[in-house]
Amino acid sequence: MTLPSVGLEKPDDRNRVYQYIAAITANLGIVCSEMHYGWPSPYMPVLENGKYTFSVTSEEGSWLTVIPLIGAMVGALATGMIVDIFGRKRLIVLSSLPFFASWLMVALASSSTLMFIGRFIAGLSDGLSFTAVPMYLGEISESKIRGLLASICPVSVIFGVLLINVLGEHLSLQTSAYIGAVIPVVLLITYSWMPESPYFHVMKGETEEARKSLEIFRGTKDVDEELKRISEAVRQQNEVKGSILDLFTVRSNRKGLLITLGLRGFQQLSGTTAIIFYCKTIFEESKDFISAGTATIIYFSVQLVLSALSSVIVDFAGRRPLLIISTTGTAITLLIQGVFLYFKICTDVDMSRYHFVPIVALLSFVIVFSVGLQTIPLLMMGEIFPTDVKAIALSLMDLYYSLIVTIISQFFHWTKEVYGLHVPFFTFFGCCLVGLLFIIFFVPETKGKTLEDIQAELKGVAKVVDTKKLSRVEYY
Repeated sequence: MTLPSVGLEKPDDRNRVYQYIAAITANLGIVCSEMHYGWPSPYMPVLENGKYTFSVTSEEGSWLTVIPLIGAMVGALATGMIVDIFGRKRLIVLSSLPFFASWLMVALASSSTLMFIGRFIAGLSDGLSFTAVPMYLGEISESKIRGLLASICPVSVIFGVLLINVLGEHLSLQTSAYIGAVIPVVLLITYSWMPESPYFHVMKGETEEARKSLEIFRGTKDVDEELKRISEAVRQQNEVKGSILDLFTVRSNRKGLLITLGLRGFQQLSGTTAIIFYCKTIFEESKDFISAGTATIIYFSVQLVLSALSSVIVDFAGRRPLLIISTTGTAITLLIQGVFLYFKICTDVDMSRYHFVPIVALLSFVIVFSVGLQTIPLLMMGEIFPTDVKAIALSLMDLYYSLIVTIISQFFHWTKEVYGLHVPFFTFFGCCLVGLLFIIFFVPETKGKTLEDIQAELKGVAKVVDTKKLSRVEYY
C-alpha cells in the first residue's frame, strides 16, 4: 500500500515531507543492524568473564564479534541478484523478519551456538539493508537534498551503536535483546506505507506507478519533466543488461567502482569499526580518569551529533572538502593515540599523568571522523552508479565492506594481543595518509548534481546546454 499523492501544483512549493519520512523509516533496519555490530562492546566482556548463563573464550568472542559480517557477505550477494526483480521497498520491508528473529535468538540463547546463528542471521539482513537502502535513498531524493537524505544512513549506523551501548550500560543482555526486537517491528509497521522508488517502476515499465511515486515524493503533480528524464536515463542505461563484468569493462563504471572501493576501504582502514567492537577495551586505558562505560556512551553520542551535523552541511560544503578535513584530522588523532600507547607499553616512561590522553584522542578522532569519513562514503555509494549495474555494485560493495572489516577486526584483535595496542593505531594512521592522497587525486565532487550529471562526468561525455536558443557544449 502506498500513500495518496499530494496535490500541490507549484514545483517551487514542493513538499519534501515524504522523502524525509521514507528515509527515516527505511533506515530503521540500519539501526537494528548496527545495534548488532555495537553489541560486543558492552556484552562481550560479560560473556568472556563468565557473568552470563554461559561463557565464551577470547577466541570464540572474537568470532562471535565478526560473525554478522560473514552473514552480510551472503546477504549482499543474494540481494544483488534479486533487488532489481522484487524491488527496493519489498526487500527493505522483508528485512524486518530476520532482524526480529535474530534478536529473539540472542535473547533466548542458552549456549553460544544459538547466539552465533542469531548474529549470523542479523548479518544476512544487514547485507540486504546496506544494499537496498542506499539504492532507495539515492533514487527517491531530489539532488538538492540527496546528500542529507543519504546521510541519514550513516547517522543511523551511529545511533544504533549508541543505543545498544546505552542499553548495555543499564540493562541485561537478554532485556536489551528484547528491546532490539522491537525495532524491526516498527520498521514493518511504518515503512510499509512508503512508495517504491520511481526508478524501479520505470525499470519495470510501470510508468503510471512511477508518476504516482514522484507525485508523492515531490509533493506536486507537475512531475512530467522529471519522469521523462528518469525514463530516458533508465532507457539508455538498460539498453544492454548490466552484469558484474560491466563494472570492470565499462570505463565510467570502473571509475565509479574505484572511487567507492577506495572511499569505503580507507574509511574502514581508519579502524573505526574495530574501535566500535573494542571501544570499552580501549577506554580501559583511561579508567582512572572516567569509567569505560561512560566514556563509550560519550564517544558515540559525540559521533551521532557530529554525523548529523555533517549530513546537514554536506549539500552546502561539498563532499571533497569535508573528506579532506576529516581524513587529515583522523590521521593526527590516531598518531597521538598510537604514540601514547607506545610509550606506555614499550618504554619505562611514567604515563600516569597522561591517563586522559586515550579518551581525549578518541573523542577528537570521532569528531573529525564524523565530519566526513563517517557519512560521505556511504552517501556516494548510492549516487555514483547507473541503474543497470547499481544493484550489482552495491551488493559487491557490501561484500567488500564485510570482508575488509572482518580482516581489520581480526588484525586489531591479533596485534593488540601479540604486539600491543599501539600497533593497530600506527597502522591505521598510515592508512589515513594514503587515503588522503586518494581523495585529493581521485574523488570527484557530486554536490548538487543529478544522478545523470554524475554519470556524464564519469563518462567524460559532452553536456549540451541551451542558452537563448544557442547551444554550448560543456565537457566534464
